[in-house]
Amino acid sequence: MTRQLHFVGYCCVSPTWHNNGAWRHAESDAVNVINPSRYENIAKILEEGKFDGLFFVDCLSMFESYGDTFAADLKWGGQMYMLEPMQVLAAMARATKNIGLAATMSTSFYHPYHIARQFATLDHISGGRAGWNVVTSANNLEAQNFGMEKLLDKALRYDQADEILEACGALWNSWDEGALLLDQEKGLFADPEKVRYANYAGKYVKTRGPLQTPRSPQGHPVIMQAGSSDRGREFAARWAEMVFTNQRDKAGMQTFYSDMKGRVEAAGRNPDHCAILPALDFVVGETESIAKERADYINSLVNPELGVADISNSLYLDLSSHPLDQKVDELDLSEGAKGIRGIFDLILGGSKGKTLRDAGQAWGESQMIFQFVGTPTMIADHMQDMFESHACDGFIVTPKLSPSSYISFVRSVVPELQRRGIYRKDYTGRTFRENLRSGS
Repeated sequence: MTRQLHFVGYCCVSPTWHNNGAWRHAESDAVNVINPSRYENIAKILEEGKFDGLFFVDCLSMFESYGDTFAADLKWGGQMYMLEPMQVLAAMARATKNIGLAATMSTSFYHPYHIARQFATLDHISGGRAGWNVVTSANNLEAQNFGMEKLLDKALRYDQADEILEACGALWNSWDEGALLLDQEKGLFADPEKVRYANYAGKYVKTRGPLQTPRSPQGHPVIMQAGSSDRGREFAARWAEMVFTNQRDKAGMQTFYSDMKGRVEAAGRNPDHCAILPALDFVVGETESIAKERADYINSLVNPELGVADISNSLYLDLSSHPLDQKVDELDLSEGAKGIRGIFDLILGGSKGKTLRDAGQAWGESQMIFQFVGTPTMIADHMQDMFESHACDGFIVTPKLSPSSYISFVRSVVPELQRRGIYRKDYTGRTFRENLRSGS
């Protein structure tokens, strides 16, 4: 089969996603932010576009690095995470048949038994469409919500995460295929010879098992990961079936792609079984000028100070005492390196010569991810070039505006890619994993 693009939709249970003013747009569905029908509708739109899957980013605290308060995000509608995503995915599973459904869950706070049972259950509910976006967390406020003073050091968090994945694997494999007999005539419900204890014991976690939940259709969820540090890439090379990355340009994508594929192969895995998907922000128009007008209007709704607050939250560094017209080059952001490494690099790389207000505006527009603005043909040209240049295996598709950005992408860009033969016309697999690996 010819190599084909893979798409995964980026979602938040939040008023806004990557554009902090989009919730104010007349076409926005943010008024339904805590209504599951919003997310069921998004899932249906992406399934119409034959997306491999969608996933929810998540955080387990309010953001309050800016001025030591959560006021900015709450007042102006920042990227807050308002409902627990696994329960939202269960609703989306009942409204769809094919699209993969993934949630973020932290290895720093949840025990492997809880994680294993949650995702095995979602895999059963969805008929084999569960995915897990593995994060180690980077925010001590999250730790304090779970009764901890602070997180482990970054390297140790990945060591702990390795054990969590090993323990979850032992639990998922505690049931063999065929263990559930369901023989009413003979009165045999399950075969105890095909169920075993996990008996996992590591430095950080222990679990006895067996899991209560029978083996799920996929055996285990599709594993996603987004670490950009050297240790994060090492972790992804061992475990990830899909890597979510933010790169500013084609050259950066190619470098990351080559590095990750090499690491996966060095870990003894098939590089084709790890899809590299950079984030893509887009605005589609009937003409290039119309697309730019649409993008300009959406971006005019951005609140630059909220953008600065969100930079503070990403770096875990309070910028509230600095005037918005101060040059970013004059700021000491070295403490920001304690935040998420990939975000720190994006901010430093994209803000040279700019004021803090400029940086807040840029961050508020797209969180500095790669952007395409143009006609369906122009966007398809860019995507095809990135794909055929081995800069990616597809994209994490992040809309400026929900749901209309997704609708325009599915109904105009997807058909163009299908005509070119580089994107599926229908699902060929039964599970999330099978669809993700098809056309690799």
